[in-house]
Amino acid sequence: MKIGLVTDSLGHLSFDALLETAAGMGVETLEFPCGGWSTAPHVNLDELIENDAARKTFVDKIRDHGFEISALNCSGNQLHPGELGQDNDAVVRKTFKLAKLIGVHRIVMMSGLPGGPGDANANWITTAWPPQTHTILRYQWEDVAIPYWRELVKEARNNGIEKICIEQHASQLVYNTRTLLKLRDAVGETVGVNFDPSHMLWMGGEPLRAINIMGDAIYHVHAKDTRIDPTISEINTLIETTPNERVAERAWNYVTLGYGHPESWWRNFVLLLKQNGYDDVLSIEHEDVALTPESGVQKTVDFLRAII
Repeated sequence: MKIGLVTDSLGHLSFDALLETAAGMGVETLEFPCGGWSTAPHVNLDELIENDAARKTFVDKIRDHGFEISALNCSGNQLHPGELGQDNDAVVRKTFKLAKLIGVHRIVMMSGLPGGPGDANANWITTAWPPQTHTILRYQWEDVAIPYWRELVKEARNNGIEKICIEQHASQLVYNTRTLLKLRDAVGETVGVNFDPSHMLWMGGEPLRAINIMGDAIYHVHAKDTRIDPTISEINTLIETTPNERVAERAWNYVTLGYGHPESWWRNFVLLLKQNGYDDVLSIEHEDVALTPESGVQKTVDFLRAII
Protein backbone atom coordinates (compact mmCIF):
# COMPACT_ATOMS: atom_id res chain seq x y z
CA MET A 1 0.00 0.00 0.00
CA LYS A 2 1.07 3.59 -0.64
CA ILE A 3 0.05 6.68 1.30
CA GLY A 4 -1.46 9.31 -0.97
CA LEU A 5 -3.08 12.71 -0.64
CA VAL A 6 -5.98 14.51 -2.25
CA THR A 7 -4.21 17.82 -2.79
CA ASP A 8 -7.27 19.89 -1.86
CA SER A 9 -6.55 18.73 1.70
CA LEU A 10 -3.75 21.31 1.62
CA GLY A 11 -5.55 23.61 -0.77
CA HIS A 12 -4.46 26.76 1.09
CA LEU A 13 -0.86 26.12 0.04
CA SER A 14 0.72 27.09 -3.25
CA PHE A 15 1.70 24.32 -5.64
CA ASP A 16 5.36 24.50 -4.63
CA ALA A 17 4.53 24.64 -0.91
CA LEU A 18 2.16 21.70 -1.33
CA LEU A 19 4.94 19.57 -2.82
CA GLU A 20 7.46 20.51 -0.11
CA THR A 21 4.96 19.97 2.71
CA ALA A 22 3.57 16.67 1.45
CA ALA A 23 7.06 15.29 0.82
CA GLY A 24 8.09 16.21 4.35
CA MET A 25 5.05 14.44 5.75
CA GLY A 26 5.87 11.15 4.06
CA VAL A 27 3.18 11.24 1.38
CA GLU A 28 4.01 9.10 -1.67
CA THR A 29 1.30 9.84 -4.26
CA LEU A 30 -0.87 12.83 -5.15
CA GLU A 31 -4.44 13.04 -6.43
CA PHE A 32 -5.14 16.35 -8.13
CA PRO A 33 -8.69 17.77 -8.27
CA CYS A 34 -9.12 19.61 -11.57
CA GLY A 35 -12.43 21.46 -11.10
CA GLY A 36 -16.11 20.75 -10.68
CA TRP A 37 -16.76 20.96 -6.94
CA SER A 38 -13.10 21.79 -6.35
CA THR A 39 -11.59 25.21 -6.94
CA ALA A 40 -8.59 23.29 -8.32
CA PRO A 41 -6.04 25.31 -6.33
CA HIS A 42 -3.08 23.45 -7.82
CA VAL A 43 -4.28 22.80 -11.38
CA ASN A 44 -4.92 25.34 -14.13
CA LEU A 45 -6.71 22.93 -16.42
CA ASP A 46 -6.78 25.08 -19.55
CA GLU A 47 -3.15 26.15 -19.22
CA LEU A 48 -1.91 22.63 -18.66
CA ILE A 49 -3.77 21.37 -21.71
CA GLU A 50 -2.71 24.18 -24.01
CA ASN A 51 0.82 25.04 -22.81
CA ASP A 52 3.49 22.37 -23.29
CA ALA A 53 6.03 24.20 -21.14
CA ALA A 54 3.63 24.68 -18.23
CA ARG A 55 2.61 21.03 -18.42
CA LYS A 56 6.24 19.87 -18.42
CA THR A 57 7.05 22.07 -15.42
CA PHE A 58 4.03 20.69 -13.55
CA VAL A 59 5.00 17.06 -14.14
CA ASP A 60 8.72 17.59 -13.55
CA LYS A 61 8.19 19.28 -10.20
CA ILE A 62 5.95 16.44 -9.05
CA ARG A 63 8.54 13.84 -10.07
CA ASP A 64 11.44 15.82 -8.63
CA HIS A 65 9.75 15.61 -5.22
CA GLY A 66 9.46 11.82 -5.54
CA PHE A 67 5.70 11.66 -6.14
CA GLU A 68 3.52 9.66 -8.46
CA ILE A 69 0.13 10.97 -9.58
CA SER A 70 -2.39 8.41 -8.38
CA ALA A 71 -5.33 9.99 -10.22
CA LEU A 72 -6.87 13.15 -11.55
CA ASN A 73 -10.16 14.08 -9.89
CA CYS A 74 -13.05 15.84 -11.67
CA SER A 75 -15.85 15.30 -9.17
CA GLY A 76 -18.95 17.38 -9.76
CA ASN A 77 -22.44 16.87 -11.13
CA GLN A 78 -22.11 16.59 -14.88
CA LEU A 79 -25.69 15.23 -15.08
CA HIS A 80 -27.26 18.26 -13.41
CA PRO A 81 -29.97 19.67 -15.66
CA GLY A 82 -28.93 23.01 -17.11
CA GLU A 83 -25.82 25.15 -17.14
CA LEU A 84 -24.18 23.67 -14.04
CA GLY A 85 -24.22 20.22 -15.60
CA GLN A 86 -22.76 21.57 -18.83
CA ASP A 87 -19.95 23.31 -16.95
CA ASN A 88 -19.11 20.20 -14.93
CA ASP A 89 -19.20 18.03 -18.05
CA ALA A 90 -16.70 20.37 -19.70
CA VAL A 91 -14.36 19.88 -16.71
CA VAL A 92 -14.69 16.11 -17.07
CA ARG A 93 -13.78 16.20 -20.77
CA LYS A 94 -10.81 18.52 -20.18
CA THR A 95 -9.58 16.34 -17.31
CA PHE A 96 -9.62 13.35 -19.66
CA LYS A 97 -7.52 15.34 -22.16
CA LEU A 98 -5.00 16.33 -19.49
CA ALA A 99 -4.78 12.74 -18.29
CA LYS A 100 -3.80 11.62 -21.78
CA LEU A 101 -1.20 14.37 -22.11
CA ILE A 102 0.56 13.52 -18.83
CA GLY A 103 0.11 9.74 -18.94
CA VAL A 104 -2.40 9.33 -16.11
CA HIS A 105 -4.68 6.33 -16.54
CA ARG A 106 -7.01 6.70 -13.55
CA ILE A 107 -9.79 9.25 -12.97
CA VAL A 108 -11.74 9.82 -9.75
CA MET A 109 -15.19 11.35 -10.16
CA MET A 110 -18.85 11.14 -9.18
CA SER A 111 -21.64 9.49 -11.14
CA GLY A 112 -23.64 12.70 -11.39
CA LEU A 113 -27.30 13.12 -10.53
CA PRO A 114 -30.05 14.20 -12.97
CA GLY A 115 -33.32 15.80 -12.08
CA GLY A 116 -36.62 14.17 -12.84
CA PRO A 117 -38.45 14.87 -16.11
CA GLY A 118 -38.68 18.65 -16.45
CA ASP A 119 -36.79 19.39 -13.22
CA ALA A 120 -34.52 22.43 -12.96
CA ASN A 121 -32.42 20.85 -10.21
CA ALA A 122 -30.96 17.46 -9.38
CA ASN A 123 -33.27 15.13 -7.45
CA TRP A 124 -31.83 12.49 -5.11
CA ILE A 125 -34.41 9.74 -4.62
CA THR A 126 -33.83 7.85 -1.36
CA THR A 127 -37.23 6.21 -0.69
CA ALA A 128 -39.53 3.82 -2.55
CA TRP A 129 -42.64 5.85 -1.77
CA PRO A 130 -44.57 7.78 -3.01
CA PRO A 131 -44.99 5.84 -6.28
CA GLN A 132 -43.70 8.60 -8.58
CA THR A 133 -40.20 8.06 -7.19
CA HIS A 134 -39.91 5.00 -9.45
CA THR A 135 -40.88 7.03 -12.49
CA ILE A 136 -38.14 9.52 -11.66
CA LEU A 137 -35.56 6.78 -11.07
CA ARG A 138 -36.36 5.07 -14.36
CA TYR A 139 -35.91 8.38 -16.17
CA GLN A 140 -32.66 9.18 -14.37
CA TRP A 141 -31.08 5.82 -15.09
CA GLU A 142 -32.47 4.78 -18.47
CA ASP A 143 -32.92 8.12 -20.23
CA VAL A 144 -30.00 10.12 -18.81
CA ALA A 145 -27.26 8.34 -16.86
CA ILE A 146 -26.68 5.10 -18.77
CA PRO A 147 -26.60 6.71 -22.26
CA TYR A 148 -24.28 9.44 -20.93
CA TRP A 149 -21.93 6.99 -19.26
CA ARG A 150 -21.75 4.65 -22.24
CA GLU A 151 -20.56 7.53 -24.38
CA LEU A 152 -18.21 8.81 -21.65
CA VAL A 153 -16.52 5.42 -21.27
CA LYS A 154 -15.72 5.47 -24.99
CA GLU A 155 -14.18 8.93 -24.66
CA ALA A 156 -12.19 7.79 -21.64
CA ARG A 157 -10.72 4.88 -23.57
CA ASN A 158 -9.84 7.19 -26.45
CA ASN A 159 -7.81 9.22 -23.96
CA GLY A 160 -5.96 6.21 -22.59
CA ILE A 161 -7.93 6.10 -19.35
CA GLU A 162 -8.11 2.57 -18.00
CA LYS A 163 -10.07 3.13 -14.81
CA ILE A 164 -12.86 5.55 -13.90
CA CYS A 165 -13.20 5.43 -10.13
CA ILE A 166 -16.66 6.54 -9.03
CA GLU A 167 -17.02 7.79 -5.48
CA GLN A 168 -20.26 6.66 -3.84
CA HIS A 169 -21.60 9.94 -2.50
CA ALA A 170 -24.79 11.51 -1.22
CA SER A 171 -26.88 13.44 -3.75
CA GLN A 172 -25.47 11.29 -6.55
CA LEU A 173 -27.14 8.54 -8.55
CA VAL A 174 -24.39 6.15 -7.42
CA TYR A 175 -24.25 6.32 -3.64
CA ASN A 176 -23.96 2.70 -2.43
CA THR A 177 -22.75 -0.73 -3.50
CA ARG A 178 -25.91 -1.69 -5.37
CA THR A 179 -26.00 1.48 -7.47
CA LEU A 180 -22.27 1.28 -8.21
CA LEU A 181 -22.60 -2.26 -9.51
CA LYS A 182 -25.72 -1.32 -11.48
CA LEU A 183 -23.82 1.33 -13.42
CA ARG A 184 -20.79 -0.93 -13.88
CA ASP A 185 -23.00 -3.73 -15.24
CA ALA A 186 -24.59 -1.29 -17.69
CA VAL A 187 -21.45 0.38 -19.06
CA GLY A 188 -18.59 -2.05 -18.49
CA GLU A 189 -15.53 -2.59 -16.35
CA THR A 190 -13.84 0.68 -17.20
CA VAL A 191 -16.03 1.89 -14.35
CA GLY A 192 -15.15 0.84 -10.81
CA VAL A 193 -15.24 2.45 -7.40
CA ASN A 194 -13.21 5.08 -5.62
CA PHE A 195 -13.93 3.53 -2.25
CA ASP A 196 -14.37 6.18 0.45
CA PRO A 197 -15.64 4.51 3.62
CA SER A 198 -16.65 7.77 5.29
CA HIS A 199 -19.79 8.18 3.17
CA MET A 200 -21.01 4.64 3.67
CA LEU A 201 -20.50 5.01 7.42
CA TRP A 202 -22.79 8.00 7.84
CA MET A 203 -25.43 6.36 5.63
CA GLY A 204 -25.56 3.45 8.07
CA GLY A 205 -23.49 0.95 6.09
CA GLU A 206 -20.46 -1.14 7.01
CA PRO A 207 -17.56 -0.72 4.57
CA LEU A 208 -15.84 -3.86 5.85
CA ARG A 209 -18.71 -5.93 4.45
CA ALA A 210 -18.87 -4.03 1.17
CA ILE A 211 -15.21 -4.65 0.30
CA ASN A 212 -15.82 -8.36 -0.25
CA ILE A 213 -18.78 -7.63 -2.54
CA MET A 214 -17.01 -5.04 -4.69
CA GLY A 215 -13.76 -7.01 -4.86
CA ASP A 216 -11.85 -6.27 -8.05
CA ALA A 217 -14.12 -3.31 -8.82
CA ILE A 218 -12.16 -1.31 -6.20
CA TYR A 219 -9.90 0.90 -8.32
CA HIS A 220 -8.87 3.64 -5.86
CA VAL A 221 -9.39 4.33 -2.15
CA HIS A 222 -9.87 7.48 -0.08
CA ALA A 223 -8.72 7.45 3.53
CA LYS A 224 -11.32 9.39 5.51
CA ASP A 225 -13.21 8.58 8.69
CA THR A 226 -16.65 9.49 10.06
CA ARG A 227 -17.61 9.91 13.71
CA ILE A 228 -21.28 9.33 14.54
CA ASP A 229 -22.67 11.04 17.64
CA PRO A 230 -24.95 8.36 19.16
CA THR A 231 -27.11 10.78 21.14
CA ILE A 232 -27.87 13.16 18.29
CA SER A 233 -28.23 10.42 15.68
CA GLU A 234 -30.63 8.39 17.82
CA ILE A 235 -32.80 11.46 18.31
CA ASN A 236 -32.60 12.99 14.82
CA THR A 237 -31.41 10.05 12.65
CA LEU A 238 -28.39 10.20 10.32
CA ILE A 239 -30.14 12.41 7.77
CA GLU A 240 -28.24 15.61 8.49
CA THR A 241 -28.56 19.11 7.03
CA THR A 242 -26.90 21.10 9.82
CA PRO A 243 -23.92 22.99 8.30
CA ASN A 244 -20.62 21.14 8.58
CA GLU A 245 -18.95 23.79 10.72
CA ARG A 246 -21.52 23.33 13.51
CA VAL A 247 -19.79 20.14 14.62
CA ALA A 248 -21.35 19.82 18.07
CA GLU A 249 -24.89 19.94 16.65
CA ARG A 250 -24.50 17.31 13.95
CA ALA A 251 -25.37 13.61 14.05
CA TRP A 252 -22.11 12.82 12.24
CA ASN A 253 -18.91 14.53 11.15
CA TYR A 254 -15.99 13.73 8.89
CA VAL A 255 -12.93 13.24 11.09
CA THR A 256 -9.25 12.37 10.91
CA LEU A 257 -8.53 8.64 10.78
CA GLY A 258 -8.82 7.04 14.20
CA TYR A 259 -11.12 9.72 15.61
CA GLY A 260 -14.21 7.91 14.38
CA HIS A 261 -13.15 4.26 14.24
CA PRO A 262 -10.29 2.62 16.16
CA GLU A 263 -7.02 1.34 14.78
CA SER A 264 -8.36 -2.23 14.83
CA TRP A 265 -11.15 -1.25 12.42
CA TRP A 266 -8.71 0.38 10.04
CA ARG A 267 -6.36 -2.62 10.23
CA ASN A 268 -9.26 -4.81 9.11
CA PHE A 269 -10.05 -2.29 6.37
CA VAL A 270 -6.53 -2.48 4.92
CA LEU A 271 -6.37 -6.24 5.34
CA LEU A 272 -9.66 -6.81 3.52
CA LEU A 273 -8.57 -4.55 0.68
CA LYS A 274 -5.38 -6.59 0.25
CA GLN A 275 -7.24 -9.88 0.47
CA ASN A 276 -9.49 -8.67 -2.35
CA GLY A 277 -6.56 -7.74 -4.58
CA TYR A 278 -6.20 -4.03 -3.83
CA ASP A 279 -2.61 -3.15 -2.92
CA ASP A 280 -2.46 0.44 -4.09
CA VAL A 281 -2.88 3.99 -2.83
CA LEU A 282 -4.79 5.10 0.27
CA SER A 283 -5.44 8.72 -0.69
CA ILE A 284 -5.95 10.95 2.37
CA GLU A 285 -8.85 13.39 2.13
CA HIS A 286 -8.77 15.79 5.08
CA GLU A 287 -12.19 17.29 5.84
CA ASP A 288 -11.97 17.42 9.65
CA VAL A 289 -12.90 21.00 10.63
CA ALA A 290 -11.65 20.43 14.19
CA LEU A 291 -7.99 20.09 13.12
CA THR A 292 -5.77 22.22 10.92
CA PRO A 293 -5.06 20.66 7.52
CA GLU A 294 -1.37 20.13 8.29
CA SER A 295 -2.14 18.52 11.64
CA GLY A 296 -4.90 16.27 10.28
CA VAL A 297 -2.88 15.10 7.29
CA GLN A 298 0.24 14.38 9.36
CA LYS A 299 -1.77 12.46 11.97
CA THR A 300 -3.34 10.39 9.20
CA VAL A 301 0.00 9.67 7.52
CA ASP A 302 1.43 8.47 10.83
CA PHE A 303 -1.71 6.42 11.54
CA LEU A 304 -1.61 4.71 8.14
CA ARG A 305 2.13 4.11 8.25
CA ALA A 306 1.75 2.19 11.51
CA ILE A 307 -1.05 0.06 10.03
CA ILE A 308 0.58 -0.62 6.68
